[in-house]
Amino acid sequence: MISIIAQKTHISDKQVQEVIHLLALDATIPFIARYRKEMTGGLDELQIAEIRDLAGQIKALESRKESIIKSMKEQDLLTDERLAEINKIQDKTDLEDFYLPFKPKRKTKAS
Repeated sequence: MISIIAQKTHISDKQVQEVIHLLALDATIPFIARYRKEMTGGLDELQIAEIRDLAGQIKALESRKESIIKSMKEQDLLTDERLAEINKIQDKTDLEDFYLPFKPKRKTKAS
């Protein structure tokens, strides 16, 4: 996750790691930008917010991947090829597009 964020933001891995660590300790963005410059290498509030947002998106994507894998296992639709394809996907909309044909249909009272 750290290397992905570092590539997207053009910020070093160490800086990204420090920001994520500080955010995990419930430090606010203004606090980090003002009082933890030595740890973050002088990142400003916008860069810190971008790191926070990307980290949230990646965590949400990984969580969704886990739930899709679990659902496909329960339906006996998960193969090694499909698992590799799911792990390769880096965008939430692409993930949902991939999962759409395997998504279980809702059961209504009529059915």
